[in-house]
Amino acid sequence: MFGYIQYDRPNMYIKDLDLYQALYCGVCKGIASCCGQVARMGLSYDSAFFSAILHNIKNQDVTVEKRACFAKVGLKRPMAAVDALTESIAAMNTALVYYKLLDDVEDEKRGGVKCAAFRPAFKRVKEKYPVMVEIIDRHMRAQSRTEKAGCDSVDMAADSTASMIRDLSDYLLEEYATPSTSALFYDIGKWVYLIDAADDYDKDIKTGNYNPFVKAYGAPDKATLVCEHAEDLNFLFNTLFYDIREQLSQIRFYFNRDLTDNILLRGLPLCTQQILSAEACKCSKKANAKEKIRKVEAIAENKAKQMEAIAEATVKDLEIEAQRNKNQKEIKQNDQ
Repeated sequence: MFGYIQYDRPNMYIKDLDLYQALYCGVCKGIASCCGQVARMGLSYDSAFFSAILHNIKNQDVTVEKRACFAKVGLKRPMAAVDALTESIAAMNTALVYYKLLDDVEDEKRGGVKCAAFRPAFKRVKEKYPVMVEIIDRHMRAQSRTEKAGCDSVDMAADSTASMIRDLSDYLLEEYATPSTSALFYDIGKWVYLIDAADDYDKDIKTGNYNPFVKAYGAPDKATLVCEHAEDLNFLFNTLFYDIREQLSQIRFYFNRDLTDNILLRGLPLCTQQILSAEACKCSKKANAKEKIRKVEAIAENKAKQMEAIAEATVKDLEIEAQRNKNQKEIKQNDQ
């Protein structure tokens, strides 16, 4: 998880925003209780979403109470009470952050200090949730093999991450897991991997790191990718959004689902639009600049042709005048 799963604020009810913030703080508390204080640095918005949707599907209501805030000393704010499911989500967040840091160390040779800082928290997660860690480790290894092989299929490249989120949801939902919940979380995992790849396109071009869109399309930069392959990208992401909507309709929710609908049906498309449309604007500006240059060059070319034509006409006029003067001189000589 990389922090891309966020809500659409302008279209969100105040009650849902309050619940979301309480769940976010609840996961933060959960991380502290099961992983330690340092691991709180890895808290992401994705975990608040997982807390909201998993509690709803599992028919586990949350208790919101005012507690002291870790980030703001002396301030009490509404927080969801930490239960077993919240601790599991907190542990999942910590494990995923640790593997992400390991990946950064391997690919970009950075993040070694953070990785070392998170190692004790990861050990605690591994001791308490060995099955969860096994799921993450298995799929992260498969993801690494796929990327090292230079896979040029966008769908195949995203499969390992998508399968990991699916299997983690099955593990957390237990008897509440269904084919529809599995398909939904597979789609979410696939979207996270692809939107992260799209967002990192230019950075991966510079560093030479693996990127499925670079392998599939080979565009020199993200603006060119979006400009020249907009139809493929729209089809890819819109297909995911359609399937997410379809799977949601097949899942039983025990409480109000306005919050999760806002995130999945509005937040994900909005995030996608923000990442891709910015490049489309750049591409449009580049196209407009090229068009202006082309017009200026065309005007200059036309003026050059006009000047050339005028010069040729002037030369002809001078030649005609010279011939006329010569003829007149010859006539005068003949008369004499």
